[in-house]
Amino acid sequence: MDTLVVVDVQSAFVTGDGVVPDAARLVDRTAALIARARAAGALVVHLQNDGPPGAEDEPHTPGWELHHPVVPGPAELVIRKPYDDGFQETGLGAVLTAHGARALAVCGVMSEMCVQATARTALARGYRVVVPYDAHATQDCPAVPGIADAVPAAVVSRVAAYALGSDAEVTVPAAAVAFTAPVPAPGAVEGSGA
Repeated sequence: MDTLVVVDVQSAFVTGDGVVPDAARLVDRTAALIARARAAGALVVHLQNDGPPGAEDEPHTPGWELHHPVVPGPAELVIRKPYDDGFQETGLGAVLTAHGARALAVCGVMSEMCVQATARTALARGYRVVVPYDAHATQDCPAVPGIADAVPAAVVSRVAAYALGSDAEVTVPAAAVAFTAPVPAPGAVEGSGA
């Protein structure tokens, strides 16, 4: 992988009232992925969701803050996003193109929303996509009386990954993801996100 996309690992989801089940595992796995990507010179993109007013991830509130420290530079940046899909109305596509990205590891929260939406668009754009099975998480899906029982978060995450289809690699653990530096396209200007 030449790129790591860390989706919405924000305080509200890993330390706050809305913490995902087994958040400590998620934080551990995503931190290890970030460290290995940095060491290899891979591109690291932190996506940061801008929730609506009153949401736990409303911009500039404690829950909105990224959990992992960012080392700003040409190979590590933050891209804020207003939608589930990290590509929609952001500079993510341009950043990946400028850095010559070809293979993305996608991790973070929530599995069936922002992680899946971002991975799906990456696949549609022709990237190789790995979604390490132990490096994304979500909440339990609540029961709907008379229709369905509650679905545990781990099951929701697994189904969300498998719903990406056979083009995504979803059976790889985070520890098995190896990184290399991307090769920028000739004449590309390495740059900033939106």
